[in-house]
Amino acid sequence: MSKQNRSNTVASKQTYSVCFCWRRRFKLALAEAPPEIKALFEQYSENEVMTPSHLRRFLVEVQRQEKATEEDAQAIIDRFRHFHRRGAGLNLEAFFKHLFSDDNSPLLHSHEVQHDMNLPLSHYFIYTGHNSYLTGNQLSSDCSDVPIINALKRGVRVIELDIWPNASKDNIDVLHGRTLTTPVELVRCLSSIKEHAFVASEYPVVITLEDHLTPDLQARVAEMVTQIFGDVLFTPNPESVKEFPSPESLKKRIIISTKPPKEYLEKDKGDDSQHEKEKGDNSQHKKASGEDEAWGKEVPSLKGGTMADYKDNNADEDLNDEEEFDELDKPHQNEPPEYRRLIAIHAGKPKGGLEECLKVDPDKVRRLSLSEQQLEKAAINHGKQIVRFTQRNILRVYPKGTRIDSSNYNPLIGWMHGAQMVAFNMQGYGRSLWLMHGMFRANGGCGYVKKPEFLLRTDEIFDPKAKLPVKKTLKVTVYMGEGWYYDFKHTHFDQYSPPDFYTRVGIAGVPNDTIMKRTRAIEDNWLPTWNEVFEFPLTVPELALLRIEVHEYDMSEKDDFGGQTCLPIWELRSGIRAIPLHSQKGDKYNSVKLLMRFEFI
Repeated sequence: MSKQNRSNTVASKQTYSVCFCWRRRFKLALAEAPPEIKALFEQYSENEVMTPSHLRRFLVEVQRQEKATEEDAQAIIDRFRHFHRRGAGLNLEAFFKHLFSDDNSPLLHSHEVQHDMNLPLSHYFIYTGHNSYLTGNQLSSDCSDVPIINALKRGVRVIELDIWPNASKDNIDVLHGRTLTTPVELVRCLSSIKEHAFVASEYPVVITLEDHLTPDLQARVAEMVTQIFGDVLFTPNPESVKEFPSPESLKKRIIISTKPPKEYLEKDKGDDSQHEKEKGDNSQHKKASGEDEAWGKEVPSLKGGTMADYKDNNADEDLNDEEEFDELDKPHQNEPPEYRRLIAIHAGKPKGGLEECLKVDPDKVRRLSLSEQQLEKAAINHGKQIVRFTQRNILRVYPKGTRIDSSNYNPLIGWMHGAQMVAFNMQGYGRSLWLMHGMFRANGGCGYVKKPEFLLRTDEIFDPKAKLPVKKTLKVTVYMGEGWYYDFKHTHFDQYSPPDFYTRVGIAGVPNDTIMKRTRAIEDNWLPTWNEVFEFPLTVPELALLRIEVHEYDMSEKDDFGGQTCLPIWELRSGIRAIPLHSQKGDKYNSVKLLMRFEFI
């Protein structure tokens, strides 16, 4: 539909049936620039025309684009020439259209990698999946390569595969062990990874294997991996054991991470009781409410150093529930050497509890895995030790076993302690997953985000529990929204009238920065204008994400979903910006956007 036709459509009237004999009609207004936008246009224009010189001044002074030139301004004017006299400049309508356009992105270099990618892998947060092969819940859904493909297309860089002998014990399947999940062949998953690994990003893909195989099948895996990946497979050398290579040096390479052979076989012998315990706990969980179905549960709070969401029957699980290793470098009897040689990132836990787990070996790096609950418990008294460990080694955090619905936890508990691999169930949706999407919109969406310097400093280890002063304050103005009329049926939100939208806006970050606020609801309007201002003091802006949600108010039932996004504040552009909104699953809407202003004060 052309812009002219769209304008005419919005300007028409809309009819809603109230009962068989009565209908309500609502006039649909055209999108109109808010008062502050009109005032800025008057300030930076002359005779109702914004010339290249005026527009450059606006870009520099309001949008904080200090390097903007008149050529840049002229390019913007040329894109909107159908709204104004050729070559003269922007009129108010064209200026307003520019502010609401996709070119006016809220993020710096939204499609460009700008971080230094030559540091060891341990210096980056890495976009990480959990049980990447599952299509739905953790107990009975199908296993498939489709969710793996979808994750890679979104930019996920760590894929987890649980590998088991097939029914005839002569080949390898991928499935969630001791559940009702239907298997998928390993060869199919590996082939799909090879085909889609670098569609969204050229930076390395890590495959974490949870290995439940006999030595002969491990040798089969080694043969399969080598044949399928060929030269793309990264084979470790002695140096990569002392310090992890950089993402830059591993471009378009695939890396294998698992425990050395035989570790899982020893573990599996006593694993059933823990699994049955988890299944018993799962049966006690209530179904999600309607609000949870639409939005996902509110992200668990980290305030006070503990998370109420974690205080359940499994809070006292010990550190030996998933991974153990001892005498890592001593070969085991019958282990296939070709399998061991593939492992570039060694995983497991040393015996002896938390203190041993977090010891830093100057001559060797490794990957440690902790459940969300184990990390929460460890963080109470060992926060600085965890940060120190993650400066050289990789920490993977995974969802607790009772999340059978494939829900997720608050990723900040991992990130604020330097955990590189905060593993999430990617196949669902909800507020926690939206935070994950938000974090990895940073650095051009390449799947690697360099950790803030304070997490990497060896002279002064960051204390995640320390009370810190405010570094900067983010001032957010929520002007208005548009696009729902084009992306939704006119009775989607309400059978009897246009929608009543309001916006929630806030911060996900360290506990002292985390907060949510909301605008008032605008009744019966597809083009809501709020013009409301909020201020957010930030003590750790380097880990702060801006949360934005639009709700449709419903007096009698749960509020409806109207869109969401999450943006990394350290890459947020100052000025007036168009904010595209996304669906529950994280897919960008065609038309729905908010107009907002960001100022750092």
